[in-house]
Amino acid sequence: MGVHYLSPRPKNSHKGDFGHVLVVGGDYGMAGSCRLAGEAALRTGAGLVSVATRPEHAYAMAGSCPELMCHGIVRVGDLDPLLERATVIVFGTGLGQGVWAKALFNHVIQTELPLILDADGLSILATKPLQKSNWVLTPHPGEAGKLLDCSATEIQRDRTLAIKKLQMQYEGVVVLKGSGTLVLGPSGELETCKAGNPAMATAGMGDVLTGVIAGLVAQKMLLEQAAFTGVCLHATAGDKAAYGYERGLMARDLIPYLNVLL
Repeated sequence: MGVHYLSPRPKNSHKGDFGHVLVVGGDYGMAGSCRLAGEAALRTGAGLVSVATRPEHAYAMAGSCPELMCHGIVRVGDLDPLLERATVIVFGTGLGQGVWAKALFNHVIQTELPLILDADGLSILATKPLQKSNWVLTPHPGEAGKLLDCSATEIQRDRTLAIKKLQMQYEGVVVLKGSGTLVLGPSGELETCKAGNPAMATAGMGDVLTGVIAGLVAQKMLLEQAAFTGVCLHATAGDKAAYGYERGLMARDLIPYLNVLL
């Protein structure tokens, strides 16, 4: 699959031309996940980004990153006006797996919008498997093990077989994270990302990746193209930010490199 590069923007562009990402997640104590995903989507070129999270987090997040439109979600119905305006959804970042999380999952999963499913969203999916053609699943080996009802060790023993099983069972596009991240979609063409480094083994990296992929989808890139391009962009930003060192990298260190690389 050839990487599809985003074309130059017309001089009369406006934010509505480049999509609206909706990030849903951030249960108590995990607001940073949504912030990372949302900011990564903006840095990747999304025109608008909204965050649906706990009310207590929404106020603080809006102050720390005013470009994000933050909304407190108490009841599932609070999501409906946001879903109507969204182009693509990021779901699961810092979501938790409690009653609130599961109610949001059951509601969001019914939408026809493209969906980037990560973290706790994948853990919930593992308890009630279903198929969708218009989503990107981004499991690490542990989450992949849950989705296939096996151990992370088994996933790592044969990553190619694992991603093929995941894509067959859940459809859509699958990103199996780790050293040499794999991407597989409906085309059947397995792609491997050779960029990335050990310093990226730290909290929040997956949240940034979901935001990157969503930002590309918001700009009308096809899911399979967005997944592979996003993985390579994210990994290359990690290489730039790490400066060759193996320790001390933080997920937000990647974000300033995203628009430069694009």
